Amino acid sequence: MDQDKVVKVITSGAFAAALKQLVPIYEKENSCKVDLSFGSSIGAAHDSIPTRLRNGERFDLFILASSALEGLISQGLIKKGSRVDLVSSCIGAAVRIEDKAPDISSVVALKNALLSAKSVAYSASASGTYISTELFQELGIAEEMKLKAKRIFSERVGTVLVRGEADLGFQQISELLPISGIKIIGELPPEVQRSFFFSAGTGAATEKENTVNDLVKFLASDAAGNIIRETGLSPVFPKLN
Repeated sequence: MDQDKVVKVITSGAFAAALKQLVPIYEKENSCKVDLSFGSSIGAAHDSIPTRLRNGERFDLFILASSALEGLISQGLIKKGSRVDLVSSCIGAAVRIEDKAPDISSVVALKNALLSAKSVAYSASASGTYISTELFQELGIAEEMKLKAKRIFSERVGTVLVRGEADLGFQQISELLPISGIKIIGELPPEVQRSFFFSAGTGAATEKENTVNDLVKFLASDAAGNIIRETGLSPVFPKLN
């Protein structure tokens, strides 16, 4: 296909499952090809979005945690004024499908579940940063978690659970849902839940801004809403010109 009709898009994990389903629909309805890449919003893993940008990769459209997207805007890598909030995402917990599900329905129950688990895994993205730098401290178990909790880079937390390398895992619901061999035991209690916006932003160097804007409008539309919900996310439905 003519490279002028190929749009390079990179997304972080939370929106990945939805985008994998939505992109073929968009391509079928429009005469363009979406070249889709994946990477975590933050961190220094070899395939994280910041690392790929440092290595010289460039993209026409970014979809990632809003805080990370704002950082890329401040660095001049994403165009100012192009941010569009697409979805919100909440954090859930999971165990292997054959394991007993611990109670995490209250803050006290969550604390007990964390202390009782032999090993705990959390993502290297925005949700994992919150868990490791805020939640553990708020629960008063930061020291205990230093010994048993680990940050997972370049793969899903659910995959680590399936391999038996952790007994209790935390990640955004949309990233846990696609993993077979695990069961989601619930969301974090409301008192300690943290929702994250995942937002689209236009690459500063793109020459395909019209096509990018059209794709963003599709991802933000009512037509995309059902698929977004099915993948564990809440569509925002921003009003776009």
